[in-house]
Amino acid sequence: MSDIPWTPGPYGLNAHSRATHTPERTVLVVVHHLTAGTRLADVVPLIEHDNRIQVLYTAAPGSPFTQSGEEYIRGLGGVVIPWQAAITNSFDLAIAANPGHQMAQLHAPILTLEHGVGPGKLVARADGYGPRAPRYVTGLVAGGLITNGRVIPTALGAPNERHRDALADLAPELEQVTRVVGDPTYDRLLASLPDRAEYRRALGVDDDRSLVVVSSTWGPHSLLGRDLTLPAALTEALPSKNYRTVTIPHPLMWLWHGRRQVRAWLAQAQRQGADLLPPEEGWRAALVAADAVIGDHGSVTMYAAALGRPTLLATFPHDEVHPGSAIELLGRATPTLDRGSALEPQVHAAIDNHVPERGDWYAPLVSSVPGEAASRLREVMYELMRLPEPDTPPRTEPVPLPRVLPRLEGEPR
Repeated sequence: MSDIPWTPGPYGLNAHSRATHTPERTVLVVVHHLTAGTRLADVVPLIEHDNRIQVLYTAAPGSPFTQSGEEYIRGLGGVVIPWQAAITNSFDLAIAANPGHQMAQLHAPILTLEHGVGPGKLVARADGYGPRAPRYVTGLVAGGLITNGRVIPTALGAPNERHRDALADLAPELEQVTRVVGDPTYDRLLASLPDRAEYRRALGVDDDRSLVVVSSTWGPHSLLGRDLTLPAALTEALPSKNYRTVTIPHPLMWLWHGRRQVRAWLAQAQRQGADLLPPEEGWRAALVAADAVIGDHGSVTMYAAALGRPTLLATFPHDEVHPGSAIELLGRATPTLDRGSALEPQVHAAIDNHVPERGDWYAPLVSSVPGEAASRLREVMYELMRLPEPDTPPRTEPVPLPRVLPRLEGEPR
């Protein structure tokens, strides 16, 4: 059960009684966990500046990482309501970046989005005594999108036609609600490219050095799950006069193991000069600034490839990835980092031999309508709210400058 306190606010039958301003529409932002919350942070600004709209937040139950969603939305400064209050009130729109049968409890038109580059990973197989069964694809689970004979979302935002077709294959009824809206995170990466020099300065990278970004998804088959010592090995192998490294652990790794523990595990790399980025923000700026990215089967690696960054795979568990997905195609076409060989020559070769145009092949797998996510998403949201859109076009803002984490306090020197 959520520990968000039940407090009065701009929702419910008597919401107008103490309101300084009474908006025409109320929107509920449903955050399942930190990763979903950071994706929704790219979407909410498209509507929250409209004085006809009041935005509220709640954390959805059911995820082992629900607490991270609660902590994230408390830090936003918005009105946060408990789930029980959310399901006993009506709203003009609910937005989520995660499917889930809990969403069927809401009384609102629902817009559901992806919180990564689209379905690709297979769900982890549970322990138990029963026989093994086929694993479903995360993000393509009928139970999270259809319940009791009805489709849960009123609109499903897909980044491209490939994703739309996958949803239609899952259930023909989903095709009726799927809208190709692009990828707001990818669009913000594109909008940030002109400021690449600023991001590099913020990360302490001068023109004479190459920035190597180490990105890991979460779980035992991830880069850091397979080799927690790789960031330190890279900083030791790459001369500091020529290279700087940054490590980006997945937010759910931070949440599962604890922030202090993750920082302690990666402290050796920091001692050797590497930077470590927090889970909330910074990875996108690092990708824009990067000269090479070493990753795995996570979304960040796919974004890096789509941006045209030289990419190496430190690990890629093909049996954990859905065949034919964008991530699986990335795994087939991307060179592998050989941990048993000298690291610096491999990184140097990846940068030196890279063909930037390869990004043009990966980019459509991330978004078939680059630069259009803001306008397409806003159109869908106002349509669901039955409210005319503002006259001014929406802006796609560059991502913030990165803030690196200091070395862990109390760490031995």
